[in-house]
Amino acid sequence: MPSIDHPRIDCHCHVIDPARFPFAADTKYRPAGAEIAPVEHLLRIMDRHGVEHALIVGTNSGYGTDLSPVLDAMARGAGRFKGIAVVANDITVSDLARLKTRGIIGVAFNAPFHGVGHYAKTDDLLRKMVDLDMILDLQVRGDELLFFLPAIERSMVRLVIDHCGRPVPGAGLTQPGFQALLGLGRAGRASVKLSGFSQFSGQSYPYDDSAPAVAALLDAFTPDRCVWGSDWPFLRAPDRIDYGPLLDRMDTLVPDATMRRAVLWDTPRRLFGFGAG
Repeated sequence: MPSIDHPRIDCHCHVIDPARFPFAADTKYRPAGAEIAPVEHLLRIMDRHGVEHALIVGTNSGYGTDLSPVLDAMARGAGRFKGIAVVANDITVSDLARLKTRGIIGVAFNAPFHGVGHYAKTDDLLRKMVDLDMILDLQVRGDELLFFLPAIERSMVRLVIDHCGRPVPGAGLTQPGFQALLGLGRAGRASVKLSGFSQFSGQSYPYDDSAPAVAALLDAFTPDRCVWGSDWPFLRAPDRIDYGPLLDRMDTLVPDATMRRAVLWDTPRRLFGFGAG
């Protein structure tokens, strides 16, 4: 277990509790076994590892646009949680505003799950998010980021990229989607989650082949725009993943203690407003 020298924030995790919140009948994937993740389990893990706050991301798997587990967790978290919502593309601005009053700070776009075509006509949704000062939490894989760049620039929405942009394993740092991501970082246009290593590594833990991508992201974005996320409870993981070793890996990927504190605490606290009421 890594030493707990300062509080931490987990910027990508999920709550999955079919006993209290049944899955949607038409869900494409039904989490099971170790993927079941009630809020009580999340709180115990956080307490064990010195994690003060967490950003709970709604799951397409199991729940789709049903935000009941996320809203319930925030209500029970005594200020420890904020949420990212999966919403219908035609959600009204009033409904988005109501979600914001309950602790939802952004909307998730998941291109690997839905395909980029699902988001072809979302300019209106992005405008609503800008009006409400909400974040676009964007998950892409390979070169999918290129599809979103025109809409991102038209809207100037606040942008956070999940899972290091999920570059293609073995394709190196010059692949177009990853270069576009680095460009967003150098321009100060986005923030990035150093998370989801198992989703773009060609190896098992400690995912050594992900280290060059993480180093490039830290250089382009700086620790002032990098945050960490566990991706707990690791949906569809190819191998067993444990929370503690993921945190321990950050000691190696970000060896400088000041930079690591920024990634694990200072930056996410500022970016997502934790502790601000």
